[in-house]
Amino acid sequence: MHAEYKLTRRVTFAETDLAGVMHFSNYYRWMEEVEHAFFRSVGMSVVQEDGGVVYSWPRVITSCEYFAPARFEDEIDLHFVITDLSEKSMTHEVVFSKGGVKVARGRTKAVCCVMNDGTFRSTAIPTFLLEKLTVK
Repeated sequence: MHAEYKLTRRVTFAETDLAGVMHFSNYYRWMEEVEHAFFRSVGMSVVQEDGGVVYSWPRVITSCEYFAPARFEDEIDLHFVITDLSEKSMTHEVVFSKGGVKVARGRTKAVCCVMNDGTFRSTAIPTFLLEKLTVK
């Protein structure tokens, strides 16, 4: 079973547009925020060093669908769920909801990579990381 994580955020004035609605780009920022919070919750980071090897998760696909507006001062629940793990990649979804009503859904596919001198090389997800991405 794949891991999940929940976080609640309040829409700030700076995150809204002239109509008072949260700007679409902020959904991507929040997707990244809840992803980072998930990684921290399992004792990891999106940039993780182990034995002198640095692992990271560059995105290869990301999307977001919008169903209802989120407005200034709205309290939004973010539900992060890993939906797929393959040998080298992780796909996760973030459902944004307000009072139980779905506002948006974002999806991201990221590839496990070894970072070296500013370059990325895809690699199989190491066992020590894989174990933290699943629920036992």
